[in-house]
Amino acid sequence: MLVGIISDTHDNLSMIEKAIKRLNEEKAQLVLHAGDYVSPFVIPKFKALNAKLVGVFGNNDGDRELLKKRCSETENCEIRGRFAEINVGDFKIALLHGDETELLNALVNCGGFDAVVYGHFHADVSRVNGKTLVVNPGEVCGYITGKTTLALLDTSKREARIIPL
Repeated sequence: MLVGIISDTHDNLSMIEKAIKRLNEEKAQLVLHAGDYVSPFVIPKFKALNAKLVGVFGNNDGDRELLKKRCSETENCEIRGRFAEINVGDFKIALLHGDETELLNALVNCGGFDAVVYGHFHADVSRVNGKTLVVNPGEVCGYITGKTTLALLDTSKREARIIPL
């Protein structure tokens, strides 16, 4: 399965639209958001995705209850809290924002997941730690690094690639 991965959208509506367009073009079958949507007004943008979005909260997400409510009004959107375990067939993914560094490192090093997906650092990463694929898609917003990126994870090939927007 092809899984799209985004993070740190930080209210940048034009870049969110660009990311959604690219994910649809790539035919992502599932999209993971590693947090920092920031404001609830961004959630309706995800209605344009041709895949389900599963996300977690980041440290900059404000009104979490309203973010969840906006997602519930969008049939293809779900925010699970601070952590989500996602099973894609027999491929197990840990999804978190990554601001709790000790937790992030424990998940990466435990060997219990095929992939650990996180955001927070605004820097793209695709590496392997033992048998665990470690992926940070970078930032969609482009505010910190000036680079806007997302990632595509192919669960059958067990690899991820960073895609510039």
